[in-house]
Amino acid sequence: MGALGASALNFSFPMLNYIWASLILAGLLVAGLLGRFTGDNGVITSALSMAETAVMKIALPLAGMMMFWLGMMRLMEKAGLMEWVARVVSPIMRRLFPEVPRDHPAMSAMIMNLAANMLGLGNNATPLGLKAMTHLQELNPRKDTASNAMVTFLAMNTAAFTLIPMTVINYLSAAGIKGAYQIIVPTILATACTTLTAIFVAKGLQGLSRFKVPAGESDATPESPVPEAAPEVEPDAQMSGRGKALLIALLILFSGGIVLELAAPSVRQSVLEFTGLSQVIDSAEQRLAAAKAVVKTAAVAETVADVPLWRRLMDGASGVAIPLLLVVALGVALAKRVKVYEEFVEGAKEGFGVATRIMPFLVAMLAALAIFRSSGALLLLEHVLGPVLRFVGFPMDLLPLALMRPLSGSGSLGILNEILTRPDVSEFVKYTAAIMFGSTETTFYVLAVYFGSVGIRRIRHALVAGLTADVVGLTVSVVIGRLMFA
Repeated sequence: MGALGASALNFSFPMLNYIWASLILAGLLVAGLLGRFTGDNGVITSALSMAETAVMKIALPLAGMMMFWLGMMRLMEKAGLMEWVARVVSPIMRRLFPEVPRDHPAMSAMIMNLAANMLGLGNNATPLGLKAMTHLQELNPRKDTASNAMVTFLAMNTAAFTLIPMTVINYLSAAGIKGAYQIIVPTILATACTTLTAIFVAKGLQGLSRFKVPAGESDATPESPVPEAAPEVEPDAQMSGRGKALLIALLILFSGGIVLELAAPSVRQSVLEFTGLSQVIDSAEQRLAAAKAVVKTAAVAETVADVPLWRRLMDGASGVAIPLLLVVALGVALAKRVKVYEEFVEGAKEGFGVATRIMPFLVAMLAALAIFRSSGALLLLEHVLGPVLRFVGFPMDLLPLALMRPLSGSGSLGILNEILTRPDVSEFVKYTAAIMFGSTETTFYVLAVYFGSVGIRRIRHALVAGLTADVVGLTVSVVIGRLMFA
């Protein structure tokens, strides 16, 4: 991942190192305690399965979408549509991104990505965002370090501002909850708060010494690469006393897991019962099993339920957005005698390269999250944080969703559906869960995909800005939920 210098610039990069390593180590230690090293649901099986998912079900399908949308973006650029849109919103964008030239392709690509997010186009917004990151990297003097514009743009993506939260509305309706459309305005308000928070944090932290990019330093351009001098590393000499103590503690704890793995099953059961973990794990497993069943039931219910008029209109509006965009792009391009097929193919050529570049980053992050989740560590974290959240008035039923949302989209979706269909949960909690899901984002996934696509290694304060926006989104969701639905 590159050598770490002594400058304050590198603060957020080792932070991500520590987070990634902590997810894996905590997962392995808990897996040893609970007996989840091996088996169909073991941590190793889950990690390998998620690594396959990252490549086969995320990166490769994304390559197809990338090719399509990058081809369409090139048509829009040649037709002059991107320049027209950029002029309309340029006053705001110039203030947010002063280092990006007004007529640079990065500006129009960012505008298209943010517009797609606001329209609720979901994964279709990702290729536009990756294209914007590619253009921002062209302006970046340090190719391994996120620029101020990159951090601000990524923070705005993690804030997940949206005007029509159709995914959440669909699941509310499928769960039989009346008035699902009532979350539209609360979600807009919540996502507005998260977006403003993301912008303010990104802008406010970029000038701090620990996050500031050193002046006068730049990476070599691809045309004239200058190899980075490899440091002379002597592992034994560089291991501090604190590092040795940490290593010894990890080995001792992991040895305990090995002993439990080799001992009779009754020994492990006795340890779990003595510590009280047995009851915690059993109840959590029952909840997860119910969540999986609920997702299937909700999907079936959505296909057979009668669709009300307001939902048909909103679904239709969302469905018309992309065809309308294609008609306008092709129509204007043909009117200006652009060679539409040739230009589309030329733009699409970039798609597969971007998808392959993000594969290592996806595998690294999603495998770590799989280990942490499948080991039971996430369930134990929920149990530990419970008393604090009850004290501040945060509904306990929403804790699993709050913890899972920045880590996993599919996992948080399962938890959302479980909450929506539980008869013992109040309407206030269900509406609040829907607002929470619609106003937050899978921050770690976004970091891995967007920065991985351009080879950024030092993310500076992007993680802090994204997680701060998530915290604000979670808090505002609860506040608005209490005001409107409690």
